[in-house]
Amino acid sequence: MSDRSAAEPSSLAVAILDRRDQSCAGRDNGGDRARARSTHPPIGGCGKVGGALSSARAEERNARGADWRQIHWHESMTDIGNRIFEFSTAGLPEKDRIAYWREHYGHVMLRVDLEPARDMPFEAYSRGLSLPGLQVMEASSSPAQISRRGRYLADGNDDIMLAINRRGSVTVESIGRVQSLGEGDAIILSGGEAAAFHRTSLGNSFTLRVPRALLESSLVSVEDAVMRPIPAGQGALRLLSDYTTWLLNAGGAVDTQLLNLSIRHVHDLLALTVGPSADFAETARTRGLRAARLRLAKSYVVAHSHRRDITIATIAASLSVTPRYVQRLFEADGSTFSEFLIGQRLARAHRRLCEPGSSHVAISTIAYDAGFGDLSYFNRCFRRQYGRTPREVRGDGAL
Repeated sequence: MSDRSAAEPSSLAVAILDRRDQSCAGRDNGGDRARARSTHPPIGGCGKVGGALSSARAEERNARGADWRQIHWHESMTDIGNRIFEFSTAGLPEKDRIAYWREHYGHVMLRVDLEPARDMPFEAYSRGLSLPGLQVMEASSSPAQISRRGRYLADGNDDIMLAINRRGSVTVESIGRVQSLGEGDAIILSGGEAAAFHRTSLGNSFTLRVPRALLESSLVSVEDAVMRPIPAGQGALRLLSDYTTWLLNAGGAVDTQLLNLSIRHVHDLLALTVGPSADFAETARTRGLRAARLRLAKSYVVAHSHRRDITIATIAASLSVTPRYVQRLFEADGSTFSEFLIGQRLARAHRRLCEPGSSHVAISTIAYDAGFGDLSYFNRCFRRQYGRTPREVRGDGAL
């Protein structure tokens, strides 16, 4: 996967959403300064989206007028910051889908070629997030073969990619080997080696891409890792998949400090998944694995805090660890499970009290709906947290 991208109008079902609304300077000034500030190597080379159009495309562009636009930026992700992109064939005429995928998505962004199955219409959707030193992408498609060979290898890109087959059947070929991936299985690929990813049935996948240099110091051998399958049941792989899915879904809303920490945690989890060197193994376990588990534990609490039967044991079961391990995760973060749970319940109740339509709802009902089982305890916790009573926050005196 490459960090090149193109934006076309919604009628062509291609969307790029710049979460930072940041333009890019040229390579000889702003790009170099951005790279100097970054602690991560850039992914990919340098190029521009746009340039000359075919005569047919130019006529279509002129016909559409202002609907068409081209975006230019440098490929180094240290230049463009975090950027979310989406691509879908849903709005394209069936006869144009393959050509548009190849031109805008395959040639420009992924630097790969496409050969779809000939006995059915081609369908594809993908959504990705580009960050300094990391790209993540989820994609689904009808049966097709995606390959990186010949002219695409000449770009010199040697980034490392982890491909997870989440649904359907996939066969992968590279460095003279062939591997079949079942659902949940993963494999490591190198951008510097010819490879083919053959999806033989409708399905979806999730991929991570990082600069080779970031893994070379942490892995026993990058070369040995390429084309080595990783089974679906591996614990580190499951954590990595869940954590990066959360990052993709929340990437546009995560503050810069947390985003930078999350990128480092993903690097650690990837190293653990593939196989870290002896010197790096303990660092990856303590830094990446625990951070990912804490994030997932907190996400579980946020989603289920309204349930009065939620316990530390239920969270531990969801993570396949012991309750004491979960306790230590929260303690290392400067809190406890109970404090975090109460905080989430109070926040849920506070949001409800501030809603205009909640004035007719009894405060006791709001407290119970938030997960509290005792109204007096709720009132004490609420006043301690917000310095006011629930009635004062809502602005009335009704219980």
